[in-house]
Amino acid sequence: MQSFAEFLGSTGRIEIRRQPAFLRWVKIYRAQTKRDGINSQVMNDFLLSLGSEYPPWEVRQARQALQLYCYYRARNGLTRGDSRDAPPAEKISHPRIVPLSWDILEEEFIRIVRLKHLSHKTEKSYLSWILRFKSYVRLKPCASLSEQDLKNFLSFLAVDRKVSAATQRLAFNALLFLYRNILSVTISELATVVPSRVPRRLPVVLTGDEIRKIFEGLNGTFRLMAALIYGGGLRLQECLSLRVKDVDFGRGCLTIRAGKGGKDRETVLPESLVGELKLHLIKVKDLYDRDRRKGMPGVPLSGALESKYASASREWSWFWVFPSKSLSIDPRTRAVLRYHLYPTTLQKAFRDAVRTSGVTKQATIHTLRHSFATHLIEKGYDIRTIQELLGHSDVSTTMIYTHVATRNKLGVASPADSL
Repeated sequence: MQSFAEFLGSTGRIEIRRQPAFLRWVKIYRAQTKRDGINSQVMNDFLLSLGSEYPPWEVRQARQALQLYCYYRARNGLTRGDSRDAPPAEKISHPRIVPLSWDILEEEFIRIVRLKHLSHKTEKSYLSWILRFKSYVRLKPCASLSEQDLKNFLSFLAVDRKVSAATQRLAFNALLFLYRNILSVTISELATVVPSRVPRRLPVVLTGDEIRKIFEGLNGTFRLMAALIYGGGLRLQECLSLRVKDVDFGRGCLTIRAGKGGKDRETVLPESLVGELKLHLIKVKDLYDRDRRKGMPGVPLSGALESKYASASREWSWFWVFPSKSLSIDPRTRAVLRYHLYPTTLQKAFRDAVRTSGVTKQATIHTLRHSFATHLIEKGYDIRTIQELLGHSDVSTTMIYTHVATRNKLGVASPADSL
């Protein structure tokens, strides 16, 4: 069996010079606690005791060492004798009612997701993670799934699959939904889980000249959509989901409904696009009128809007700003409806435009949103205003654009320029 020292060397997470320190922390933990297995409460108490004797960076190193040691034991099946290391079981006043098979569990999961009105995209994403988890636990009976299985899987993603922090967080959200709503298992905390690394990545930002070159390779609707995304700092899905009522020409703004995190916000409608957008909506109105003459069902509505406003799906104000030319079948209701443009159509057109423009940066359609924020900072706009326009919950997310702004409101210049 692979030793813990060999395991540390094989993960690629810990530099060789730091591995002896990790082995030392595990040795100290086992000596002080008289335990081989790791329990969250015992580990937290141990780390707390280190705080008075060691600097914070060494306490963080000890935590990382114990997280890896915990996963090492689970990976090699060494946790069977750790029953005394587990926290006392909670008293359950009523038995858990858990689906007998994975097939039934998946059906129940889909039923609850739709009952809670989660989006179809979220449903597919969560279900894909449940299927990966199912493969990881090797079809372990549903009623036997424990909190530790979830923790082991999250550590597996970080150590063996080397996924990003965002991917690990998405997997946790999906499985937390499963554990809470179907398995009725409480997830207390994740202290023993090995976290994925959070590398510092600066966003790709295009200059004004580069954006103009790329836009030269876009035509018609694709160019208008790209210009709206850059001009208002929209996400791709936010642009696709725009409805006629969300465009306010009088106030010069766009209303983003149920953006990331389910929040509504307002952002800028560029004055330079007003004329082009009005002409575009005249063409869209022709498509809308043809649908009405043919008696089409209309466009899909989210949540309870369909039952609350029965005729809204056939009203002009609810029609898409960028509707698809062809009709689609709703994957849930099987109804034939008019959806917005498919995301990959604009993504492919933008990718081709970048290639033909000669721009060498790895730019995607989302790069336009990064460029919007960076260019506003370079013009001296307040960071809080930019945060609201982007719809960020935390200003620290917006602050990353200050690192890529070539000229900010302080007007900092390189000392080399004065030589």
